[in-house]
Amino acid sequence: MYLYDHYDQAMVDARVAEFRDQTRRRIEGTLSEEKFRPLRLQNGLYLQLHAYMLRVAVPYGTLSGSQMKMLGDIADKYDRGYGHFTTRQNIQYNWIKLEDTPDILADLASVEMHAIQTSGNCIRNISADQYAGATADELIDPRPYAELLRQWSSFHPEFLALPRKFKICVIASDTDRAAMRLHDIGIQIVKNEAGEIGAAFYVGGGMGRTPIIAPLVKAFVPLDELITYSEACLRVYNRYGRRDNKYKARIKILVHELGLEEYSRQVEEEFAHLQTLNIEPPLAELERIKTFFADPAYETGLSDDLDLSNPAFAAWVKNNTAAHKTPGYAIVNISLKPVKVLADGTKEAGIPGDATGEQIRIMADLAKTYSFDELRVTHTQNIVLPHVRKADLFTVWEKLVAAELAEANLDKITDIIACPGLDYCTLANARSIPVAQKIAERMADKAEEIGELKLKISGCINACGHHHAGHIGILGVDRKGLENYQLLLGGCEGADTSLGKIIGPGFDEDGIVGAVEKATQVYLANKEGEERFLDTYRRIGMNPFKEAIYG
Repeated sequence: MYLYDHYDQAMVDARVAEFRDQTRRRIEGTLSEEKFRPLRLQNGLYLQLHAYMLRVAVPYGTLSGSQMKMLGDIADKYDRGYGHFTTRQNIQYNWIKLEDTPDILADLASVEMHAIQTSGNCIRNISADQYAGATADELIDPRPYAELLRQWSSFHPEFLALPRKFKICVIASDTDRAAMRLHDIGIQIVKNEAGEIGAAFYVGGGMGRTPIIAPLVKAFVPLDELITYSEACLRVYNRYGRRDNKYKARIKILVHELGLEEYSRQVEEEFAHLQTLNIEPPLAELERIKTFFADPAYETGLSDDLDLSNPAFAAWVKNNTAAHKTPGYAIVNISLKPVKVLADGTKEAGIPGDATGEQIRIMADLAKTYSFDELRVTHTQNIVLPHVRKADLFTVWEKLVAAELAEANLDKITDIIACPGLDYCTLANARSIPVAQKIAERMADKAEEIGELKLKISGCINACGHHHAGHIGILGVDRKGLENYQLLLGGCEGADTSLGKIIGPGFDEDGIVGAVEKATQVYLANKEGEERFLDTYRRIGMNPFKEAIYG
């Protein structure tokens, strides 16, 4: 994984010192909140309903064990003993004191981390496939290119005051595990007919108030012009993007209003101009970056055989591990969506994406011991150990069981994405967390029978919970001062990306739980063969679900 050079460290250290002075002046009262607000947002510090929230960047979701341990220590020292992993492959702390923030940033800087550009109208954290470098179905590891994009976009003077926030994703597989086409720019590393490797650019995707699937703007850009073409896309947006209306300020609106053909034409014109300026980073820099993403020292001659006589272990292997490119290894997914059975037989679901400081440190230790000191944060609010020997899987599972981190529910109905909602967020209209917990508790016994069903919940139209892309999506809205929940069906974030459609009138909190249960009953009654919920919905359409839910 990438390690800071002297420039990276100096940049982050300077920002910490700068923000320490700004915070001191704010506390003393010599700097007003109005003037402080843009300064704190540049450092990922939000003022939420009850306290400050700090969002920490995890570039392309990759962490070392030492970095993960620091995140756990920060949770205990400065928060209320937990952190919240987000759909941007970041982590948030929801109970931060302003006076502690400079010390938190200094602690982060000591392990090559920061919170820069996790907020504001700039290029945000670059996201990527959580299996990058470990899976056999990718052309190449996309992370060196994600890192190149991170370096290019950090403090880029032209793009620090864009019309609106901007999100870029990089993958290198036809299997889209990162919702690539729902980003402002989605980049897929591809191979052309001549056998050359380059990048396909999808521009103008996003969720929120106006969900749009990014169209293909250019099918092939040589990798040695990746930054130049990215800059061309951004320059056209920065020139024409709306600044008078934040609801129409995202690049998806610009691409839609200009039209794909005209936007593409202007990008090509800008691209041709930039090519004459030679702005692409030197090839030597890319080669330097690639050395940090070389394969770890895998053992050879390992067996792929596993003893699956323990049913609980076998279920976890089936649901929560994925094929690795190297024989004898597996990719391990750690679910942060537990459902505990209490002594009286009732169930208690955890908060999606939350992990205690101790759990975070346990995952850090597992990475150091069993996964070449590497972890990944997923956009589905889970954690990945990318390189685990199959011979170590049972031991890893036992340790996860002891830490209450061994829920075998990846991509099941209880593996719910949920934003913080009205429990924390000033923008939310409704609570997301209690709804997610009630659904998980209600549906836990049916999860295995139902199979793959991706459920996503947002507490407002901004769609931080990706509700548009859920096989089942839930959107919380305000209806005359009451929380109301709309049900969407048919969304998908993968290679066959689709947007969910609202089924009908909304529900109260208990009603939406019942509506979800009825939707699964329709699926189970109509599925054919090995169909997923999404497959059955696409085959039979909305009406059978609507009739069952509304009577």
